[in-house]
Amino acid sequence: MLNIKVAGVGSVVPRTGTENAEMEARLGLESGWIEKRTGVRFRPIAEDTVATSDLAVSAGQRALEAACVLPAEIGLLLLATSTPDHLLPPTAPLVAHRLALTNAGAIDMAGACSGFLYAFLMGASFAQTMQKPVLVIAANILSRRVDPMDRNTVTLFGDGAGAVALVPSGSDAPHVLGTHLAADGSQYDAMGIPAGGTREPLTAAGLHAGRHRMMLRDGKGLFKQAAGMMAEAGRRALMEANLGVEDIDWWIPHQANLRMIRETGRILAIPSERTVTVMDRYANSSAATIPIALAEAVADGRIGKGDTLLLTAAGAGMMSAGIVLRW
Repeated sequence: MLNIKVAGVGSVVPRTGTENAEMEARLGLESGWIEKRTGVRFRPIAEDTVATSDLAVSAGQRALEAACVLPAEIGLLLLATSTPDHLLPPTAPLVAHRLALTNAGAIDMAGACSGFLYAFLMGASFAQTMQKPVLVIAANILSRRVDPMDRNTVTLFGDGAGAVALVPSGSDAPHVLGTHLAADGSQYDAMGIPAGGTREPLTAAGLHAGRHRMMLRDGKGLFKQAAGMMAEAGRRALMEANLGVEDIDWWIPHQANLRMIRETGRILAIPSERTVTVMDRYANSSAATIPIALAEAVADGRIGKGDTLLLTAAGAGMMSAGIVLRW
């Protein structure tokens, strides 16, 4: 249990994007194919002049304002992203500078789809140990990392950012009630960007072959493993919190695709009416999906003080995470 609380949330998604009809026509797909397979109707796409840091700054600013926390009070910034502005240097110091976090450390976290929950738990631990507020941001521009003609990836992914400001809760009751983290590298190459690292440096030939873009090797295998790992992470987090599914007011899963959400919900026995889903409008922005969904559910009044939330994620790597949170 961690005596920290989410003092503020914020999110930003590009207003520009791609409708299914346009994409289906370009890919030669029948009408309705994308929504039936993924649940996505629209994917936000950042304009060419926008970088990941721009989205991160906007989401972080909104979270700070909602929390009524001054930038100089933040002790640490954690940026969960798979699409940094540059491979070197990290993007977090730039985001911290632009947000005027003059007393904060800053670091990128490359945790793929589970990155936000990993960053959340590390930030929460820092906030409790050091008694300083922490800003956790997840931001991605995945539209620039997919092959525009690969229907397995381009139909799923969009751009966006979400953020939370975490503060020590003092003598209040614990707000983080249960957690679980897991990793299984046996399917490490099921999904990812092959070239650009030390295992496969990016060459002219690799660039021509599209090795710098996201590739999905085994969609069915990835689906089965990710759904199982996400459900197990949620189950174990609930066990640690000594709670059952019936105690959860809202489940916010990673918005991988609608079929995976439904399958994970079936395994966990969480009904759709207690599940927050936003991927029809925002698509899959990897680590950013959970804070984007959280920010929307707080803004529209679905989530209120005292509610118990279950947050779960699983994705490339393979990594998974679950958190039980008292709002």
